Amino acid sequence: MSVDGRPAHLGQKVDPEQVSITVDGIPLPVAPDLRYYLVYKPPGVVSTAADTHGRPTVVDLVPGDVRVYPVGRLDIDSEGLMVLTNDGDLTLRLTHPRYGVPKTYVALVDGVPTPGELHRLVEGVELDDAVARAESARILDRLGGRSLVEIVMREGRKREVRRMFAAVGHEVERLTRVAIGPLVDRDLPPGGSRPLTLEEVRALYAAATEPAS
Repeated sequence: MSVDGRPAHLGQKVDPEQVSITVDGIPLPVAPDLRYYLVYKPPGVVSTAADTHGRPTVVDLVPGDVRVYPVGRLDIDSEGLMVLTNDGDLTLRLTHPRYGVPKTYVALVDGVPTPGELHRLVEGVELDDAVARAESARILDRLGGRSLVEIVMREGRKREVRRMFAAVGHEVERLTRVAIGPLVDRDLPPGGSRPLTLEEVRALYAAATEPAS
């Protein structure tokens, strides 16, 4: 254990609001005012802290005792897991491209992508703002004339996954984020939220400790 970068010693007393504590190089977020929530954002809910049009936001889904902010975004038509917190360090690590924390999505798309089209998603497709690449893409199931495709991303530009599938000829009918780094919860219902455990917070920090190569 380290306190402000120096080894801690037996019996040492610290103020968690004034120092930085790490265990095995991973931050130990113990300041009493820090809040961490996992939310399942339903379609139609805006993934911002406020909305000028009066639409419901993800912040409405968590307790309001301490102000928290969404980490990253999901477009209004998409659904799935989001983290809300007031921990600016973790927010930076989860959103900055240099850390490349993977986010896993399941997309219901029209048609059945060919192996070549899945390969294109990984190798990179040209979008109007830059080339976009997936970490991986694989078919989970075929449903008549549609497919469920798992796609893992390390970046998150606006409607990027939808635009990538459109670029290879498959429109997305439904898009769900099912994992943020190591964080998953298959039991959280749409509109539901819960506090993250200390172990989950440290796992997120660990996933974002080493910048992506």
